[in-house]
Amino acid sequence: MKDWTAQDYREHLTENVPVLVEFYAPWCVYCRRLNPALDKVAAQNGGRLTVGKINIDDEPELADREQIEVVPTLVLYHGGEALGSMVAPDSKARIDEFLEDFLGGV
Repeated sequence: MKDWTAQDYREHLTENVPVLVEFYAPWCVYCRRLNPALDKVAAQNGGRLTVGKINIDDEPELADREQIEVVPTLVLYHGGEALGSMVAPDSKARIDEFLEDFLGGV
């Protein structure tokens, strides 16, 4: 999964599917450990969910605007609006539960 720029972020938020964004930093060890789980989430939900990553060091204005204070933070958007967020999920199962809580049968 490649990093998104602020422009990528804006474009993806206009999609007709929910968008899960991980706000992370390259120096964050836990963020790197989360990558395989996010890759699986993206693969399992292809077509019904877009998954992307924002490096807060490269996009500090966006991180400020979205009030990201801790990394990793996952934010779920739909229709350009934030539906919910979670900080430092401990497993792929927890990410799946989070998505199910907000998306249900989407």
